[in-house]
Amino acid sequence: MLPIMLQLYNVRDELKRDFDGTLKQVAGVGYKYVELALAQSYGKTAAEFKASLDKAGLIAVSAHVPYRDMLGDPEGVIGFHIDIGCKFIVIPFLGEEDRSTGPNYDEVKKNIVKLGEVVNKKGAVLLYHNHEFEFVDYKGKYALDDLYDSIPASILQTEIDTCWAKVGGVVPADYILKYSGRAPVVHLKDFDSSNGGKVKAEYDLIGEAKKARAAGAFPFRAVGFGVQDIPAILKASEKAGAKWVVVEQDLPTPGKTPIECAKDSLDYLKGLK
Repeated sequence: MLPIMLQLYNVRDELKRDFDGTLKQVAGVGYKYVELALAQSYGKTAAEFKASLDKAGLIAVSAHVPYRDMLGDPEGVIGFHIDIGCKFIVIPFLGEEDRSTGPNYDEVKKNIVKLGEVVNKKGAVLLYHNHEFEFVDYKGKYALDDLYDSIPASILQTEIDTCWAKVGGVVPADYILKYSGRAPVVHLKDFDSSNGGKVKAEYDLIGEAKKARAAGAFPFRAVGFGVQDIPAILKASEKAGAKWVVVEQDLPTPGKTPIECAKDSLDYLKGLK
């Protein structure tokens, strides 16, 4: 089994209420490694943030860092996360104007190269984390493939989100293998359809996902409790040369807390042979 991180976006609201207590809970259910998100929104210096992680017995391996934040202050924003100890800096999302369907896309690709160079100089690796909107046609291929075709692997590597890859219409395990040697971190994210657990055809699922996201909800589940073929994804991740996997569940399963869901995911993964 590859080492497992918890994406702290899962417990973002809990961190706002009780930062140190929530980190202690994350460690208490069995996690040793975390991926940061919104790290600069908690009003802590990098040293203070790292001290809290150290106190809880947690290690930050990677961090989701907004593209526009990095662009505004590359040295400062990237440096903040490097100082906490992160080895991977991840572009987590692009606004509509910055995507392949927007006016800024060509400039975005140039800027990602510049950001990747800054990250490399600081001894870390820049990754890109996808959603489903990158799985649209762009000049005869997926926009996500265009992004990786346009930027050298030495500058940008992948963090494939397996939920949104599936929603986008690809088989997650196959897509991970496509980027063998360029997939150091893989997001494990599970989900179910909202019609009693039976998954519809892909085109229905994509439409359902769009409607659910527009309404601010999506049927996320703990890893192993949804429709994903997690064993196949893990096997593909290892074969592709991944070094880490990340548990992410954007919203908790109804009736459960984010910490309970995080524990369910970890217990499932540890139970695999």
